[in-house]
Amino acid sequence: MTQPATFEQLWSAIADIGRDPITGGYRRFAWSDADLRMREWFSGECASRGLDLAEDRMGNQWAWWGNPDRSVGDPSTGSGRTSSGGIVTGSHLDSVPDGGAFDGPLGVVSGLLAIDRLRSDGFRPQRPIGVVNFVDEEGARFGVSCAGSRVITGVLSPDRALALRDADGMTMAEAMRAAGQQPELLGPDPEALGRISSFVELHIEQGRGLIDLGRVVAVGNGLWAHGRWRIEIPGEANHAGTTRLSDRRDAVIGCARAVLAARTAAEAHNTVATVGKISIQPGGVNAIASSATAWLDARAASEPALRATLAQIEAEVAASGAVVNEESWTPQTAFDDALVSRLARLLDNAPVMSTGAGHDAGILANAGVPAVMIFVRNPTGASHTPAEWAEPEDCLAGIDALARVLAELAGAEQ
Repeated sequence: MTQPATFEQLWSAIADIGRDPITGGYRRFAWSDADLRMREWFSGECASRGLDLAEDRMGNQWAWWGNPDRSVGDPSTGSGRTSSGGIVTGSHLDSVPDGGAFDGPLGVVSGLLAIDRLRSDGFRPQRPIGVVNFVDEEGARFGVSCAGSRVITGVLSPDRALALRDADGMTMAEAMRAAGQQPELLGPDPEALGRISSFVELHIEQGRGLIDLGRVVAVGNGLWAHGRWRIEIPGEANHAGTTRLSDRRDAVIGCARAVLAARTAAEAHNTVATVGKISIQPGGVNAIASSATAWLDARAASEPALRATLAQIEAEVAASGAVVNEESWTPQTAFDDALVSRLARLLDNAPVMSTGAGHDAGILANAGVPAVMIFVRNPTGASHTPAEWAEPEDCLAGIDALARVLAELAGAEQ
């Protein structure tokens, strides 16, 4: 039997893919060369383990240990009924601009190594186990987060998804075709979803909760409500040196008001709101802006608070003639109570926490798939930055926790 790969071996194999040599951050955008190299790496690792690899109608990659279409007993619930589908883990391999190494890849690497662990222990699952790589989770290139899971669950329509454009004007359809995909196949995929009886996503914690608790792993019980909005601010192009201040209609001034309105509204409603991307037209140093586009990300522990935040922002930017358009919305999401309780007990009464970050687990949960998350300690508390970190021993503890969970939910073959 081949010696199982170590965490260091798998981690080092992807350490330089899509990494900026100056910032140290990652730029693994959907369907880019870096993303394709990550997909090839995943395919190779699955092949080396004899896992059956398939792609759904969005291009999400699914690797299976066992046949997910075979009817089996259901150890995940402890019942004697039979049903098809398996226990799936995994995450994503794309990144935000100059993102950290762990956000996404830790979950994929941990899934592969958890299978290695179970195999080396002689475990034979009653229910098949899968590892998934969801495409375009971050939405860094086309603006809509969790596009891979949104499309197959029907939350994001094929027409809208394929028409999304990146900063260079390329549509998702064009990018997929250039990457060797068939965008005409894109759409909801109930067959792929039907193969999932439970989904367990391991992820680095994107905050300091576990540091404060002095624990290595936690169980995630839900996600805050969150969304993205595009704010279009009109203006009038003119010369920066010859146009009197009183005659100007500067879109950048309206954009600045939108940024400040987001901060004010978030403080008023105990939420978070961020303008992290702005586009100015025509973009000349000596030209007054004819228009500006600002992208707003807002999140809250409750949907009413988030809607109130957005309403206040819309009211404040209306004076500039701005129009606010919703690009994506994920409701407040509670993960499966039974799964959460079961995992917390299994993992030595692990702490249970919710998160303000969005994840594919949330999209699946809202589509009716029993889902839960495992968080691994992040000593920096930082995320979406090269400062994001997890100690190697904590990563190994996460793999151990995930292996225990997969064994529990998949059950041993009799």
